[in-house]
Amino acid sequence: MEQREFVVEAEGAGQRIDRFLSAEDTGLSRSALQNLVAQGHVLCNGSPVVKSLKLKAGDTILLEIPDAAPIAAVPQEIPLEILYEDAHLLVVNKPKGMVVHPAPGNPDGTLVNALLWHCKGSLSGIGGEIRPGIVHRIDKDTSGLLVVAKDDATHIGLSQQMAVHSVERAYQTVVYGGFAQDEGFVETNLGRSQTDRKKMAVYPANAPHTKYAYTGYRVLERLGEFTLLECRLKTGRTHQIRVHMASIHHPVAGDPVYGPHNCISSLHGQCLHAKTLGFIHPITGEALRFDSELPEYFTHFLATLRRGRT
Repeated sequence: MEQREFVVEAEGAGQRIDRFLSAEDTGLSRSALQNLVAQGHVLCNGSPVVKSLKLKAGDTILLEIPDAAPIAAVPQEIPLEILYEDAHLLVVNKPKGMVVHPAPGNPDGTLVNALLWHCKGSLSGIGGEIRPGIVHRIDKDTSGLLVVAKDDATHIGLSQQMAVHSVERAYQTVVYGGFAQDEGFVETNLGRSQTDRKKMAVYPANAPHTKYAYTGYRVLERLGEFTLLECRLKTGRTHQIRVHMASIHHPVAGDPVYGPHNCISSLHGQCLHAKTLGFIHPITGEALRFDSELPEYFTHFLATLRRGRT
């Protein structure tokens, strides 16, 4: 069970405890927090509370987050596009619409289920039962390249490269609007939105419960009311490219979360592809770099935009 402790500052005095906790970076919705209050998993100064409790400055809040009920990740014979594989790792081109690992609402049909079948259980254990081998993730409706570790030493080595931002990750995306400049970058902190806990938002550098994020971008093609960009990540925060592009008023085409209300439904999610992946093999020391073809949904959309320009 995870435990999180918070001290109520002067500006939090007078707030209901559920509202106070929903503003903190717990990763939980307000309704989930209310359920934890009702189950006795929230203590104020050592005593269980009710959700209507109003806080005072200096109160100490202890939030207990019970371990999630295990979801059995079972091997499933699902086709995979594997660009590279050896005894230690493999590089997979994930299709749009595939979830990376099991979670409530997506118990199977995920990349992990497919990997368990393909690798016959030979995946690193660091990610736990639900995320074996998974070093990094991309969103369900983002397509493209992922590296998967087969053993713990490889997993640790890849994670260390991710931590120091030495992994090359280049995405291609179609965004709304035109750019006067040919390249630029977005540099902000990212954290959970205070109004919608399922979304991320940009914050100033010193904002609490946020993390630094940097996205560089380069114009590849101007397509009238849209632009094809290459985005390169120094960091890999949740929804990073989608949030950063929306923050500069160039949301990703088809993005139902950060894009306009009348998003392009025919894209079935954001037009975003993890195209290039490069890293040093943690065991052999070899420099590896992979590039994937743009998927059909992406090339079809580009062709439509190009026809509109002629």
